[in-house]
Amino acid sequence: MSVIWEPELTEEGRHWRDLVRGLAEEHFAPLVAQLDSEQRYPWENVQVLVDSGLAGLFVGKEFGGQEARFDTVCAVIEELSRVCPSTGAILTAYALGGTPLVLAGTPEQRERYLGGLAGGKAVSFALTEVGAGSDAARITTTAVREGDGWRLRGEKIYIGNGGASQYYVVFALTDPEAGARGISAFMVDKGATGVVIDRYEDKMGLRGTNTSNLKLDTWVADDTLIGELNRGMGLAMRTLNAGRITVAAQSIGVALAAYDVASREAVRRQTFGTSIIDNQGISFPLADVATRITAARMITWHAAQTYADGGDVAILGAMAKLDASEAAHLAANVAVQIFGGDGYCKPCPAERIYRDQRILEIYEGTSEIQRLVIGRAIKSEAA
Repeated sequence: MSVIWEPELTEEGRHWRDLVRGLAEEHFAPLVAQLDSEQRYPWENVQVLVDSGLAGLFVGKEFGGQEARFDTVCAVIEELSRVCPSTGAILTAYALGGTPLVLAGTPEQRERYLGGLAGGKAVSFALTEVGAGSDAARITTTAVREGDGWRLRGEKIYIGNGGASQYYVVFALTDPEAGARGISAFMVDKGATGVVIDRYEDKMGLRGTNTSNLKLDTWVADDTLIGELNRGMGLAMRTLNAGRITVAAQSIGVALAAYDVASREAVRRQTFGTSIIDNQGISFPLADVATRITAARMITWHAAQTYADGGDVAILGAMAKLDASEAAHLAANVAVQIFGGDGYCKPCPAERIYRDQRILEIYEGTSEIQRLVIGRAIKSEAA
């Protein structure tokens, strides 16, 4: 029996998890250190995701995908992130970019873009701007009527899969006077005139992923509007509700990776004639990590199943993302401590895991934002 709680997967879930485990050992694990040191986007890993069907895991079968349940998608992201956090983050970004189309896309948009996504033409989510991160309603990118379409002007930052994706879901002001109620979502092709990517971030962790900016002075047709005009902020929030659960799954995978290397090192390493895990100063922190991962995994799994069944996950998703990302932080910190001086140096896996983990408490809503969401719900319930 495993110390850390294991979710009971469906037959579908077991199939895809076991497939990922085989692929991870053969294709992903050997590249982890290289991707980190070279900060290189793993096109070979992406091709494996496409060839295996994982790239289109959440995409409908009519568009060439697998139409897997959301909890299965989360199980796969967790397993990928346990072995190669960068590849797990790439699949997480695939899901984030595709979700607006699943929620609000026209049949024609879904056929074109979701079908392309399953074939490796990724879609990225472009909301964040300088001065509009946690307060996303403060975006300044505009979409102004021009002929039978829209002129988009502005700049987006911190785009996951930026540059590697062919398409971008861009949120822009279509009614600046209305603020958050005047934001709409558009699909933008990277190859269009006036679309420029000129900066890639040199990141602390997840260095096998692309994070870029996106400069826009481009025209898009009416049929690129996703969902209703001026309803883009609601679409963004519904997308992030799901996205936070996938980041929670990613966090569990990273936490498990830290726990795995730390517990093995604690058994292997000896001082004063015995394994260091026999010292309570080592076993107690590991016990805390195992407990935190179990609790976070339970709430993440509950949130994933609730979303898959059509339930409201605004609060559950915030709780899962908060708890799982902070459990990963604890696990990574304990892993570095157990490795001691080695844990502070390359090529110790704990050093890389510590860096990979840190963004999980920041992107797709900081821990503070998750607490804000939960706190407002508490106030509303108690009033």
